[in-house]
Amino acid sequence: MSTRQTAAEIVLVDYGLGNLRSATRGLERAGADVTLTDDPAEFDGADGIVLPGVGAFSEGMENAGPFREALVDAAADGMPLFGICLGMQMLLTSSEEADRVGQGDVEGLDLIPGRNVRFAEGQKVPHMGWNELDVRRDHPLVDGVDGEYAYFVHSYYARPDDGDAVVATTDYGVSFPAVVANEAGNVFGTQFHPEKSGETGLLILRNFVDYCLDS
Repeated sequence: MSTRQTAAEIVLVDYGLGNLRSATRGLERAGADVTLTDDPAEFDGADGIVLPGVGAFSEGMENAGPFREALVDAAADGMPLFGICLGMQMLLTSSEEADRVGQGDVEGLDLIPGRNVRFAEGQKVPHMGWNELDVRRDHPLVDGVDGEYAYFVHSYYARPDDGDAVVATTDYGVSFPAVVANEAGNVFGTQFHPEKSGETGLLILRNFVDYCLDS
């Protein structure tokens, strides 16, 4: 007889930035038991961690400072870690955004080596709206979503050092990563907001919940 859990225990990181209410609702609809926390100790015993985010890279990293060590340790231990929008960008090493606004070189989590770059001059920013997902390689998060549409709001996008980190792309004047993941596969992120992406987003969140239960 199977002893598989029926619900994944997901920790949603509250560091002062992010659509916490809509992310919580989306994860609960996907079958997760969600704990919203500002305490890194809550990571212990969870099945997965979600790092949401809306706003500037430098502010995100400053606010998330108390979580940095715990997030890096959890990722190293194989814990599924899902970054959403700014949360995805924070998984990388650095961002042009901090330089652009005169805040110097701000260090990201460096779990997926690379840099976030701004859309080229002449591109309207923020990029806002629905874009088609082009899945480039297998990953449990994107099962069944190739060719579907997701909702984006951002002015910067990820440029991983390793092209194999790109799981799915979309296009806004330039092809850019919509989904990225580390080599081990347990650290990943979406530039779009799954919690605002209708049935496609719900499928991605369900894929995440299933991955957490299987890990």
